Amino acid sequence: MAKLESEHRVQVVWRGGEDGDSRAHEIRLSEQTLACSSASEYRGDPDKADPEQLLVAAASSCHMLWFLALARKRKLQVASYGDEPVGTMDGERFTRVTLRPRVAFEGDPPTAEVFDELHHEAHERCFIANSISCPVEIEPAIG
Repeated sequence: MAKLESEHRVQVVWRGGEDGDSRAHEIRLSEQTLACSSASEYRGDPDKADPEQLLVAAASSCHMLWFLALARKRKLQVASYGDEPVGTMDGERFTRVTLRPRVAFEGDPPTAEVFDELHHEAHERCFIANSISCPVEIEPAIG
């Protein structure tokens, strides 16, 4: 199967810290605008998204979307999916991203073996996990 090449465009706009936060900027994603700053450890606004959070969120979101697609392919009905991922840095780079997905199913849940297979395959297919250099670990649970 041929690989599909694609581009993914965003806009990043900085206006000189008009709101008093010299690190404040916007990220425009399609029709959405996200207020951002640097991480609070780097004197950013803790009430705004930071690039490190966005990387962790991207890894989680990508894994979830693959998981949902793979579950659907196996005719499994996912009732809900939630994650509270954590990215760990050493001050210079990410050393680990840990995903902690919690999945509930309609009807009987899959066996533990099938559940683990779904997460393993989702991890293998995740574009983001395949693109970052630190380990991405999965700690899934049903429920």
